[in-house]
Amino acid sequence: MTDLGAPQSAAASACDQRYFGALAEGRFEIPRCLSCGKFHFYPRVCCPHCGSQDLEWAAPSGNGTVYSVTIVRRAEGDYTVVLVDLEEGPRLMSRVVDMPVEQVRIGMPVRARIDAMADGPLLVFTARGEVQA
Repeated sequence: MTDLGAPQSAAASACDQRYFGALAEGRFEIPRCLSCGKFHFYPRVCCPHCGSQDLEWAAPSGNGTVYSVTIVRRAEGDYTVVLVDLEEGPRLMSRVVDMPVEQVRIGMPVRARIDAMADGPLLVFTARGEVQA
């Protein structure tokens, strides 16, 4: 069996450093291809849609829709793990905060926010508009 080595840390790649650096400065930016115009996430050196390396870092709207949701039950408190489809196309894994976990629903409109955590900034989502109980 081939040894693949230790997993690469989040700080190891220049693309990841750029993403987390922007979050630390209070900006949500992800790569956008200048050839095809599409955003992508996770950050990488070439566009997964057309293969171009002609990329820029740009701020998406931050608006999205919950694609899937899981509630994690913990003694310290429950939280959600969600996949969010951004309006611009990319799908991100994150959390929905500031509401009871049971109210998070597939199809719910959400908005990105950067929260300061003990181990660094974290992109989370909050409900956008009225929440149906």
